[in-house]
This record gives sequence, C-alpha cells and structure tokens, in this order.
Amino acid sequence: MHKLNQFYINGEWQDAGIVGHLEITNPATGGTIGEIAMGNADHINQAVAAAKEAFKTFSKTTKKERLGYLERMLELYNERYDDIADAIRQEMGAPKEFSKTDQAFTGRRHITTAIEALKNIPLSEDREGYQLRHEPIGVCGLITPWNWPINQIACKVPPAIAAGCTMVLKPSEFSPLSAKMFAEIIHDSGVPKGVFNMVFGDGPTVGATLSEHPDVDMISFTGSTRAGIAIAQAAAPTIKRVSQELGGKSPVILTDDIDLEKVVPNCVWLCMENTGQSCNAGTRLLVPAKLHDQVVDIAVKATAGYKTGNPLEDDTDIGPLANKGQFEKVKAILEEAEKHYPKPVIGGAGPVEGLDADHENGFFVKPTIYAGLDNDHMIAKQEVFGPVLAILPYETLDEAIEIANDTPYGLSSYIYSNDDKTIDRLTSELRTGMVHVNGASLAPMGPFGGYKQSGNGREWGQFGLEEFLEIKSVLKK
Repeated sequence: MHKLNQFYINGEWQDAGIVGHLEITNPATGGTIGEIAMGNADHINQAVAAAKEAFKTFSKTTKKERLGYLERMLELYNERYDDIADAIRQEMGAPKEFSKTDQAFTGRRHITTAIEALKNIPLSEDREGYQLRHEPIGVCGLITPWNWPINQIACKVPPAIAAGCTMVLKPSEFSPLSAKMFAEIIHDSGVPKGVFNMVFGDGPTVGATLSEHPDVDMISFTGSTRAGIAIAQAAAPTIKRVSQELGGKSPVILTDDIDLEKVVPNCVWLCMENTGQSCNAGTRLLVPAKLHDQVVDIAVKATAGYKTGNPLEDDTDIGPLANKGQFEKVKAILEEAEKHYPKPVIGGAGPVEGLDADHENGFFVKPTIYAGLDNDHMIAKQEVFGPVLAILPYETLDEAIEIANDTPYGLSSYIYSNDDKTIDRLTSELRTGMVHVNGASLAPMGPFGGYKQSGNGREWGQFGLEEFLEIKSVLKK
C-alpha cells in the first residue's frame, strides 16, 4: 500500500500533519492501493513562502547552471523510466505498453525540449534603440490533471526551471504516484531548496489558495474549462498571469478523395486512445454524407477489434477510465443519450463483457460510436472525456467548416484530404490552435494550446518557455 503522507516543501519531505486523507484507487480493479494526505491553505502558504525566498537567488542563476539541473533531471528520469510507467498504469489504468511508450515517454520528451528551448532562446538581445531582456516571471503555481499526469507536470516544471522561476506544484489527487516520483527526481537533481515545491490536495482547497495567493505571480493550469474559469476568477484580483490548457471537442474532417479503409481506423483511434481521456481527442468525425454509411461500417469494425480490459495484458488496447468520478460521469452521459436519442451503432452504457473477476469492479466503459448525428446531439456537443465518438455527415465543405467551428472549444482539428487547395482552405478556416494534416503527429517543439474556451497561452518547446518569462525593455542614451 502506498502511503503518501508528506509534501515536498523547501527542499525536503515534510509530514503533512493532521489532515484529511483520500484513498488512492486502482481504476482497473476498483480496489484501494494507498492513501494520500490532502493539504490545506497552511501548506500552500509555507510552499509559496519557500518559493518566494528561493526566487531571490534562483532568478539570478545562469543559463549554464539551469541547463545543468535539467540535464541531470533527464538522466534521473531515464533511470526511473520503467517505475514511472508502472506508477501511471497503477494510478490511472493505462495499458502497460501505452503507459511506457506514450504516457511515460512524454516526460522524457518535455525535459528534452525544455533543454533545447533554453539553449536556443536569447535571454538578452540588442535591438534598435533598446535592449530586450527575457526575465523569469516569479513564483508560479502549477496545477495539473490526472489524464496525462507526467505529460502535464513535465511540460510545466522543466520550462519553469529553465526560465529561472520557482514554483509550487499541485498535481491531481487522483494521480499522485508518478508526481511523487517526479518530485524525487527533481530533489536528486540538485535543484536548490525552495525552487520546486509540491503539495497534494483538491482544487477547491489547495488549488484555490494557490490561484488567489498574492505572492504567486503566475498560474499555469491544465484541466476542465469549468475549473479554468474558477481559477481565472480567483487570480484576477492580483492580476497574475494565467496560462490555461482546457477542454476540447476536436473535429476530424474527411474528404471524399481518401482511402477510407486506411484512414477511418486511424480516425477512430484518435478518439479512443487513452480511453478517450485526452483534451485533443478527435471526438467528432465529419464525413461526406454519401460516404457516411461506409465510414460507419469501417469504424464499427475497427472498434469491435479493440480489447478493453486488464492493463497488464499485452494485447489490451483500452483500459478503464481513470477514476470513479469520471466513470460515473461518462456512464451518466451515455445513459442520458440512450433515453432521448437512437442507440449507438456500437458500445453504449451497458457493462463491458468478458472481464475477469479481478476487474469486474473496474471503471470500464465500452468504446462507443454514435452515427448520423447533427451538431446539436449531446454526444456531438458535450466533451464526454471517454471513448465515445460522434460521426456527423456533411453535404458541402462549407457545411463541414461550419460544423467544425460550431463549438465553444478550439484546441485541435484533424484533416484527411489529398487535395492541396482543400487542405489550405481548411487549415486557414478552422478555429483551432492546432491542425493535423493527414495523420501528422504533434511536434515536440511545436506550440500546444487552443482558441476560445480551450484556453490561452501555449505549452511545449520555446513557446512553453516563453510563458514563464517577462519581457523588459532597457532603454539607454
């Protein structure tokens, strides 16, 4: 059993004291695998004070010194790589191979890109009539989610260190095991005390205190749009910078000149990967009306081939939802949809069949597809955050663009077409922060973030580093 009863404050692990505790649950079995201490405002005040004091000296460190910390961090991360992957598997139920090749890999990637970004950014530039300086913004509050736990920690903490900032991290209380390992890596890398601090807790208590704290200069948050609004409101009285990566309802647009047998299974996986728990998941598949039925047949066949179940088995494609709250939310959405709309073409609200006795109480849902929808259907409109795909037919490209943009979100979009003019038009008119063309993957140095209610600011690479920097003009005669 994991006992996480300490917080990392001012360079050491400190006992949480008399506080409440939350069970750590293995979502694949529903069983308890440990407990986590839940912090309070006093813990945040201590952590912020430590970060504020450390900023006085850490902000003056050289690029070379900060590169040394990050390079050592990367070495230690690689040494503990398999342990981190296993922690992610335990705390969020990601399949064993996916935990290693995708979830844990993101930590390595973001530390590496922070190193490259710091090497390449000029922290001081002589411009015509002035000198431009990039300086660390100050004490940063970092609030991260459970769906890509190491990914979100690693795309915030290393660039904050690279910038010369100090920080307090509140990782999700539902994914504390990998967060603790990351904190241990930072400690062992020799980062000075007070630079990095970590307090476990919930959003309404620890997150809110961090967001409104007068000595915090910036909040970087990843999570739901609802929580993002609350954080922005809490941060507003102190005019701190707020960088947010929030929800999404990303469209995937197919045109009529593509190889459906090749492309459609890839499109289905854009939704189902990570059990649909990705903000940039392609959850709305827009297809030419004349090809709708053919696309549905291929999509159903692809989905029927997935194995949902035990994350430890090598052939498992889809694990459970990451926690009980998310499981109940997705199940309720599917049950509500089945009351008012035609049933899905595959999947639905019923229990997953074929689970063994050890996993029948896990938080599993069926990979589900709804077809023939319009954009007002709740499955097409609402961010489900589960393995639920909406297939929507369109008659013209104008209609496809209108449907794609008819959402409060604007994180990602996906295009599959063989016509360059169509691709150029779609990439120009889709209101999303990222556009993937013909299966292109995310670029490690490319900016990650969205339009509208998908957030503000950017993460990853140079753009992620710049979020933690202030700009100063030095003007001399």
